[in-house]
Amino acid sequence: MQAGRASQRLGLLPMGFREDVEQKEKRAIRGRKGKKRSMWYGFGLFGIVGWLVMIPTVLGIGIGVYLDRTLESRFSWTLMCSVLGIAIGCLNAWFWVSRERKQIEKERYG
Repeated sequence: MQAGRASQRLGLLPMGFREDVEQKEKRAIRGRKGKKRSMWYGFGLFGIVGWLVMIPTVLGIGIGVYLDRTLESRFSWTLMCSVLGIAIGCLNAWFWVSRERKQIEKERYG
């Protein structure tokens, strides 16, 4: 311990170097102990995100088609509702992905 501090005083090691190395070592050990996720887990996440966007989009299109058939209007309800469905789906996917990311970071960094 004394040799490390002496070398820091002499300018051989940057300040905080030892702490950085210890932190990286702890992170590596936690990584080895952590869950091993397969490639299929990643594909499953892509599938879930796709469904989270697709379902509101299809619902928006369906509602828009129904409104176009029942209401006389110069506006395209199908177009407006599909854009609204895409926006809702993207927000839904964004919230879900951010929640999963927080959970993964919590597992990884404690």
